[in-house]
Amino acid sequence: MFKRFRRLRATPTLRNLVRETRLHTADLIAPLFVLQEGKSAPIASMPGVWQMDLQDLLKECALLQELGIQAVLLFGLPSSKDPTGSSALSADHPIATATRAIKENFPDLCVIADLCFCEYTDHGHCGILKDGVPDNDTTLEILAKQALVLVQSGVDIIAPSAMLDGMVIALRQALDENGFSQTPIMSYSTKFASSYYGPFREAANSAPSFGDRKAYQMDFSNRREAILESLEDETQGADILMVKPALAYLDIVRDIKERTLLPLALYNVSGEYSMFKLAQAHNLMDYNSLVLETMTAFKRAGADIIISYHAKEVAKLLQKGF
Repeated sequence: MFKRFRRLRATPTLRNLVRETRLHTADLIAPLFVLQEGKSAPIASMPGVWQMDLQDLLKECALLQELGIQAVLLFGLPSSKDPTGSSALSADHPIATATRAIKENFPDLCVIADLCFCEYTDHGHCGILKDGVPDNDTTLEILAKQALVLVQSGVDIIAPSAMLDGMVIALRQALDENGFSQTPIMSYSTKFASSYYGPFREAANSAPSFGDRKAYQMDFSNRREAILESLEDETQGADILMVKPALAYLDIVRDIKERTLLPLALYNVSGEYSMFKLAQAHNLMDYNSLVLETMTAFKRAGADIIISYHAKEVAKLLQKGF
């Protein structure tokens, strides 16, 4: 006698009844790029994604809410840069300005601020440089100052992405000491030095002017270190952990998920998005099925939250019951 697994696969109703992993619109965070000055412009390497002025950003937020997407992750594109990223410490910070407008128009939309300096420095690295790499502890001081600028504007969640040692505890202390003890931190806790980020550097105008980020982002060969990075951020007070990128790192997602009870986010990054869009443009695969299969794989691996440029497409497909 053998088990007839196909009995429960015979019809769509049966398959849906016993489905183990379910994807929901509430799982999604939409990343958005906001300009400090200038008009909205498409990002050539990421079809369907734009650098947006404030007016278009608000239109996008309205559409996201209509689709049931409850959270956005903002990246700021400043009008000026310098060696220390000083524009990120101003009340005119593009994310701060955008957040005030979003909260005025969409008070229930959760605004998450990417917290780094690579978009604000003229060298494109993630902090104040010493010997060609960000000086960890000096950068922590200004990172905390930038976080306070953002939460004072109404940001709901701070998401530090610089992969600096001690960044979570430094931010937690600064937030707590300044009356923001209830502001969560979603740490880019395991972020690899990855070739999958290529299109993002066009989108965020943040490519390093020299060298790379391998001295502070993670070596993609290291599994145990990847787990340690996230568990250390949990110890320091992170409320949500993250793995970035997604497709090549689902083993790491599962490893971390089995070792923490915190919510775990997964960032489906620009290069992954662009590859799918290229496949769509050449009719290489059933694009909609490919996207949903991939998103479900993220959930199955252990992700509670999915940050993705596909967020609108996924929400529309889920509304149709695809």
